[in-house]
Amino acid sequence: MFKVIRRSVGPASLSLLTFKVYLSLYSVPEGQSKYVEEPRTQLEESISHLRHYCEPYTSWCQEMYSQTKPEMQSLVQWGLDSYEYLQNAPPGFFPRLGVIGFAGIVGLLLARGSKIKKLVYPPEFMGLAASLNYPQQAIVFVQVSGEKLYDWGLRGYIVVEDLWKENFQKPGNVKNSPGNK
Repeated sequence: MFKVIRRSVGPASLSLLTFKVYLSLYSVPEGQSKYVEEPRTQLEESISHLRHYCEPYTSWCQEMYSQTKPEMQSLVQWGLDSYEYLQNAPPGFFPRLGVIGFAGIVGLLLARGSKIKKLVYPPEFMGLAASLNYPQQAIVFVQVSGEKLYDWGLRGYIVVEDLWKENFQKPGNVKNSPGNK
């Protein structure tokens, strides 16, 4: 049953008079109704089992998505900024970029045969060309990378020293002592 309240339009004395109208859209069932749940089919059981099996993986994917989304957004923003920079590049930028790229190709051609040379020569040649075209930035890069290389070398020295002390200078280790060959 639905209750509908309607105001009548008429003289001012009757405008505040309200009417209640009862509308029945459906017929009322005669007896008491009872809800009976249908048994689950084999397909529904299989889908339910599959969903429970895949739940840890989907939650992991959602977690990874939420973690990588900010990084991807910053990567997209970097790409848009780079595109804008290349659209409004300073004069002489593209010739310098061509020289740096050509230096990398020359390094790749000179490194025929050896895989190590193919890894070393192109970045060296490109770095040399970039340092000739951008000397101030090259100085800053060398200073920062020199400090990092020094730190890595110092860490490596400490690790090697610790390994040497553990393996070769134990008091009971007679077989590896320097005087016993």
